[in-house]
Amino acid sequence: MLKQLSKKSLNVAMIMVLSVGVLAACGQKTDTAQTPAPNNGAAAPADKGAATTQPAKSETIEGTVTASGSSALLPLVKAAADEFMKNNPKVTINPTAGGSGKGLKDVADGTSNIGNSDIEAGDEYKDKGLVDHVVAIAPFALIVNKDVTIDNLTKAQATDIFTGKIKNWKEVGGPDKNIVIVHRPDSSGSRALVKKIVLGGQEFTKDGVTQESSGAMATTVGQTPGAIGYVDTPYVKDPIKALKFEGVEFSKDNIKGGKYPLYGIEHMYTKGEATGATKAFIDYIMSPEFQSKKVEELKFLPADLLKK
Repeated sequence: MLKQLSKKSLNVAMIMVLSVGVLAACGQKTDTAQTPAPNNGAAAPADKGAATTQPAKSETIEGTVTASGSSALLPLVKAAADEFMKNNPKVTINPTAGGSGKGLKDVADGTSNIGNSDIEAGDEYKDKGLVDHVVAIAPFALIVNKDVTIDNLTKAQATDIFTGKIKNWKEVGGPDKNIVIVHRPDSSGSRALVKKIVLGGQEFTKDGVTQESSGAMATTVGQTPGAIGYVDTPYVKDPIKALKFEGVEFSKDNIKGGKYPLYGIEHMYTKGEATGATKAFIDYIMSPEFQSKKVEELKFLPADLLKK
C-alpha cells in the first residue's frame, strides 16, 4: 500500500513539475512578443534585408560663369552676381558688357555661358541652339544734358534730331544751341531699340560721337553741352535728365498700360538648356524673391509685367 502510494505521489509530482514548466514557457513567449527590449537610446540594429532611408544631401554649387553682352542689362547682372556669389562661395560669375550683338555672338560661339541681350536673337542664330531666358523689362529714355531746357520730344521731333534733319535745339523749343548726338555702336541693342521704336527703322545720322557702353553714353551726355542720347533708366542720374516721349514719362504703370513704348525685353541666352552653376544663377534671377523685390530696386521691371 505504501509502495503504491509512493508511486502515485511521484507521478502527481512529475505532472505538476511538467505543468509549471509549460506555463513558464508560455508566459515567457508572451512577454517577448509584447515588450520591446530596452535600448537605452541606441538605435536598434537594422534588418539586413530592409531598405534604409538616407537624409538628402544638399548639392554644392560650384564653377565659373561668364556672361557678356548688353550694357543696359549689366547693372542687374552685376548686382545679382554679387548676391549669388555671397551665398555660393564656390561660384565665380564674370559679367562684362560689349553690346547685345557681342553677347549673342559669344554665347553662340561658346565663349560665354550667357549672352545678355536687349533684343531677340535674329535669324542668323536659329540653328545655334540658343535658349532664351527673359529676365526683366528695362525702361529706356531719351536723355539730354541739363543745359537743354526742354522736357519733352514728340516721336517726329526725336526722329528728325537723330536722323540729322534738326540740328539746333531752338527748332524744338529749346535754347539756341547746336545739338550733339551721342550714339551707340551698331552692335548695341539699345541702338536697335531706338531705331525701331523712335525712328521707325530710319537710319541714324553719322554726325556725332559714339560710345561703347550705356555708362559711357550717360557720362558723355552729362559732360557735353547740347548733347542728346538714350539709355535704360538705371543710368539716369545727375547731371543728365530723361525726357518725356510724346508727353509721357517712363514709369511702371505707363509701360504696363501701353502709354510709354520705350522699353526693352531683357534676355539671357544660353547655348542649349542651362546646367550647373549657370542654371542656378539664372534660376536665382528668375526666383520670386529676386523678381518681386530686387528687380525694381535696381530700376528694372519684373519679367512678367506685361503678362499680368
